[in-house]
Amino acid sequence: MTAPVPVPIPISQVAGRHFLYDADAITFLRHTYHITGALIGTLSQAPQQNVFLGVPLELMPEEVRLLVERNVAYVIDDAHHHIERHRKMSAADQTAILAAFHKQGSDAARAAQNRAGKRKEAALKRRGKTSSSEASSNPSLSTQSEQAAADEEEFLFASPANSFATRSLDATTSPAAASATEPDPFGITPATSHPPLAPPTPPPESSRPLLPEVPSSYPVFRHLHDEGYFLSPGLRFGAQYMAYPGDPLRFHSHFLAVGRDWEEEWSLSELVGGGRLGTGVKKGFLIGGEVLEEAENKREDGISGNEGISTHTAERAPDVRTFCIEWGGM
Repeated sequence: MTAPVPVPIPISQVAGRHFLYDADAITFLRHTYHITGALIGTLSQAPQQNVFLGVPLELMPEEVRLLVERNVAYVIDDAHHHIERHRKMSAADQTAILAAFHKQGSDAARAAQNRAGKRKEAALKRRGKTSSSEASSNPSLSTQSEQAAADEEEFLFASPANSFATRSLDATTSPAAASATEPDPFGITPATSHPPLAPPTPPPESSRPLLPEVPSSYPVFRHLHDEGYFLSPGLRFGAQYMAYPGDPLRFHSHFLAVGRDWEEEWSLSELVGGGRLGTGVKKGFLIGGEVLEEAENKREDGISGNEGISTHTAERAPDVRTFCIEWGGM
């Protein structure tokens, strides 16, 4: 059983985007707060993969804003934090970290050298079996073919990290001595800032939290989240959000949601197109927005035309009204 995740959780801000690098934090937020985000991590040698992605998890600005407002997470400027923590490190800690990186790079270089040697031997054996008859009749051809096979395997299976500069061999160095030399360590780039750096600390309560800018649809996002829905980007269906009644790994979405300002106009083609699209993919086309103060004041004064609009207090979020459009006869 994994250890409990400390709250609030740090969210890294890099170039205006927000990421989570801790798998435990990602699982905790998904299970407890219905935050799904989008995994964007990929392997450097397989950049075209788009099915099984990994950490980091990129969050929408709406998700970040919601978590910060509810004191579940806080945003840190990752580049500033990284530089600041490095400046505060002692010389002994820096030396220890560099030594650890050097050891890790040396181990990786030796492992790559061993794999290359085994592949070369296997290639020479395969080449020797296929051309054994030719080798018996022409010894010089056998020697040339073995050397060509070794060169070919060296080129095909060399590790990409071997592109680093290697030691130059003296003219008097024998091949046996060259193969026994220790390879140059690979360059190691840490995948996370901590470790080796100390983890970030939450800001004091007196300081103003760093809140990301959110679109006008944020009240609808917050309203649906409060109703228990999981929300994810809805771009592939022409909407802002897709609302799921449970985890998207288990349920299909129920709504294509679009939020706007209360007085913002809708064109008839947008409503018709959204309704037809939602019905075509077996979803409801949901629109909504945050109720204006004028509408709330009218209800308080008893003016008709705003039934169902309730005032909000400081303890809860502003009121949001939503409408669902479905197209009949399809």
